[in-house]
Amino acid sequence: MSGQAPPRVLVFDSGVGGLSVAACIHRYLPGLEIVYLADNAGFPYGDKSETVVIDRCCTLIARALQLYPSDVIIVACNTASTVVLPHLRAMTPVPVVGVVPAIKPAAAKTVNRRMGLLATPATVRRPYLDRLIDEFAGDCKVERIGHPGLVRWAEDLVSGREVPLAELQAAMQPFRDADVDTVVLGCTHYPLLLESLKQTLPSVRFWVDSGEAIARRVAWLLEQKGQLALAEGQTCGAGDHPVMSALFSGSAPKGIITFMTGLGLAPRLLNEDWPGDAPGVTAIGSV
Repeated sequence: MSGQAPPRVLVFDSGVGGLSVAACIHRYLPGLEIVYLADNAGFPYGDKSETVVIDRCCTLIARALQLYPSDVIIVACNTASTVVLPHLRAMTPVPVVGVVPAIKPAAAKTVNRRMGLLATPATVRRPYLDRLIDEFAGDCKVERIGHPGLVRWAEDLVSGREVPLAELQAAMQPFRDADVDTVVLGCTHYPLLLESLKQTLPSVRFWVDSGEAIARRVAWLLEQKGQLALAEGQTCGAGDHPVMSALFSGSAPKGIITFMTGLGLAPRLLNEDWPGDAPGVTAIGSV
């Protein structure tokens, strides 16, 4: 290879949900270096004011960019993406990619024109969701579920706790009643629950999330900078550790290294209570 440094992407979320996006990006662009930044000290964002979310996101991302200059920033959190993107774009020239529920691709897949949207309670109430549905799925019946337990169940997976299938089964009843054939996973945490969701909704044909669309957008941005070949074709500088650093604003979740490794995202370095004075914990080989 030319010896050029691989491009780097900073993936931000309030918790572990953004790992589903990071895993998708790594599959598409295995040459990328990934920095994962989780504001788990502020988790969950759904019960915070917009001002608090904007301040926390911008402050943490600015600090991370100082330490790890990046080529693309991904806000892998639906709640944060609805409010923080203009502020980030005003703060830095680095391209910023947000996430929105994948209504458009889901509407292209559904056969019976009955879709389910699974999102957080905050997301299902936001007016922008009504606009997305009107624009891209106006001819579909869209059943919405905003269940407060799903994000927590996804977070608990990191520590090895099983998803409570009976509770999940009950929560998904509106989708069965509506006979949906397509479900939009409208929160980045939810792909982590996919196998459990499939058990409770075996008749659903299509499960749609934002990961692939984000990966394609990152690829396009890197192509504009002449970095796509590096992102696609070379092994990242971390070797078997594609996440060069995982930064948690609170305590690192128990079992996080094993969990990330299972997603193909083994971290080279793990920092908790970040930013702070405590040194990072080297993660190589310590799964």
